[in-house]
Amino acid sequence: MMWLENGDMLASIGEFLAEDLGRGDITTQSTVPPDVRGVGRFLAKEDLVVCGLEVVEAVFAHLDPDNPEIIAAVSEGDEVKAGMVLATLKGYADILLGGERVALNLLQRLSGVATLTRQYVKAVEGTNTQIIDTRKTTPGLRMLEKYAVTVGGGKNHRFGLDDGVLIKDNHIELAGGIAEAITAAKLKVGHLHKIEIEISNWAQLREAILAGADIVMLDNQTPEEAEKLVEMARNMNPNVLLEASGGMNLETVRSFAEAGVDFISVGQLTHSARAVDISFKIQMI
Repeated sequence: MMWLENGDMLASIGEFLAEDLGRGDITTQSTVPPDVRGVGRFLAKEDLVVCGLEVVEAVFAHLDPDNPEIIAAVSEGDEVKAGMVLATLKGYADILLGGERVALNLLQRLSGVATLTRQYVKAVEGTNTQIIDTRKTTPGLRMLEKYAVTVGGGKNHRFGLDDGVLIKDNHIELAGGIAEAITAAKLKVGHLHKIEIEISNWAQLREAILAGADIVMLDNQTPEEAEKLVEMARNMNPNVLLEASGGMNLETVRSFAEAGVDFISVGQLTHSARAVDISFKIQMI
């Protein structure tokens, strides 16, 4: 996919492998002859959304660019059932064993993010609301985890602090107020950047819209409170975009979508997604 053509996304794989291999896989070196070849199969042990097959390929290619041959049985974003083979990998056994853990860790983690994201996206089907992620990612894995969100059907929020203006409560406090923060941001970043600001009540919402905010984040509201704030905001400025955030879960997310917000940001997608269960079994050939 185009996402993974960016070398920065896979640049850390060598570091991940070095962390695991250290000075070498002494178990494999002491038990498996170096010329033994094998075939390994990645098997789903539960229902899941597949994400990370190209990352798996990159792991083994890093160990031996000429040796491993991976054959994908499914595609990124596919929903698969427990028991399905995701991919088959042929090569020298020491290469397969050397990359096994790193490949599985990444495949399980990314598929977990994609699986949870798909659940949230399905929960708001039929509304005009988009599920988006946050910066609550695993250090070093942000690009890959945000990629997994898109595979699951979600959208990306900011990638980093240099990627957009999002004025939160601490910024408001230090800037001297909502209007002051928005005005300062507009002067500094120019007309090409949208200004988003976090608010928690009607008075703050009114001040933010009058000051020219492009996007307003409704933070830690109930669905009922969010619906009222959406109506008030639309009456003031039909073009303002509205995001709901804070404490989202699969039981409540549809209520927020039906309240009329444009976006729902869910930190859980990346900070709390459970790694799904995938095995890697090798046989000698």
